[in-house]
Amino acid sequence: MANIEVKVPSPGESISEVRIAQWLVADGDVVKKDQVIAEIDSDKATLELSAEEGGKISLLAKADETVNVGDVVAKIDTSVKPEKDEKEVKEEKGGKEVKEAKGSVDPAPAPKQGEGGAGRPKEEHAQTASHATPVAKAVMAEKGIAADNVKGTGPNGRISKSDVEAYIAGGVAAPTLMNGWGGNRNSTRTKMSTLRKKVGERLVSVKNETAMLTTFNEVDMSAVMTVRNQYKDKFKEKYGVGLGFMSFFTKAVTEALRLFPNVNAQLDGENIVNFDYADIGIAVSSPKGLMVPVVRNAEQMSLAEIESAIKDLAVKARDGKLSLAEMSGGTFTITNGGVFGSMLSTPIINPPQSAILGMHNIVERPVAVNGQVVIRPVMFVALSYDHRIIDGKESVSFLFKVKEMLEDPAKLVLGGKDPGAVLAGL
Repeated sequence: MANIEVKVPSPGESISEVRIAQWLVADGDVVKKDQVIAEIDSDKATLELSAEEGGKISLLAKADETVNVGDVVAKIDTSVKPEKDEKEVKEEKGGKEVKEAKGSVDPAPAPKQGEGGAGRPKEEHAQTASHATPVAKAVMAEKGIAADNVKGTGPNGRISKSDVEAYIAGGVAAPTLMNGWGGNRNSTRTKMSTLRKKVGERLVSVKNETAMLTTFNEVDMSAVMTVRNQYKDKFKEKYGVGLGFMSFFTKAVTEALRLFPNVNAQLDGENIVNFDYADIGIAVSSPKGLMVPVVRNAEQMSLAEIESAIKDLAVKARDGKLSLAEMSGGTFTITNGGVFGSMLSTPIINPPQSAILGMHNIVERPVAVNGQVVIRPVMFVALSYDHRIIDGKESVSFLFKVKEMLEDPAKLVLGGKDPGAVLAGL
């Protein structure tokens, strides 16, 4: 009997332990080579653990258990060969069922009514419920859809987001009320994920260990909205991505960072580290919690390049496919609470950075322009900063410069007959 040890891989530097979020196979199952057998949570991301060889698996660690990097969490007996994929066999034979002539095997008895529903045993239902991607689980939980009702098309029947969307598109109505929300006195207790715990620890340490202060301003978004409305169709046609507000803010931030380099600095002991580049972290919401992927060298990018980079990172975040490298090394962060309807907030610095810009929703407000009260689309913006590195004058001036460039987008480009078109790269 040849046993292959399945060890916990290292998710990245400085990470010594992880949590077994869930096993996607049961003890004694016969798995295939490269089959995803578990999901593991680190303090930065959720990773998938795959079988190096095919065979019968023995689980040595429990779900929700914390283990060290390098620990053996399972063994695979490679002397037990996995069966040929029945689905593949059917496809090869034009949909006809083929039985291997390797001996007479009695067919498994059909499950009794109520044992598994729809002719499936209870054990398979339990397996299906856990055999889904994190994004698919989040969508099913949000829509109130039971995993047993969704047919998975991924490896070994794993349910993906597209499978859930296909199920919804089939005309299945989701419940209008959250399950269990009806006046009862029940409660549930769920262990915090490693990622959620780490985020909490980092945010608490920022509040305790930095001299954090927040300054505010308001931005008249009329000019940006005019440029966006005028060029968004041509922009989408030429570059294949939408022209959003985040690229304008990122561009304005990188220009302001060039003028106020300490806002782009970090504190390392008694030293202030300045960077001659702007790696901008973009805070995005994901099923696993807040993620901050980084757009590298944003100061050198056009609006189209920024939009493409943000779109790619956001999709990876939603699908749980962000790598540690894509979330490390930012020099400044932008967070947009406006997409959720936030009017104003005081964002918390993303350590070890020294500042973070908070965007909020755009609301039509009465403002005074040349002595007249007019209605303008206004966004409140907030800059939280570490007062140990950044003085009040720098922080206020930085935020005002961002405001100034957004209210006059021509300041983001150097000349041109049509500054809006030049800015959009058209």
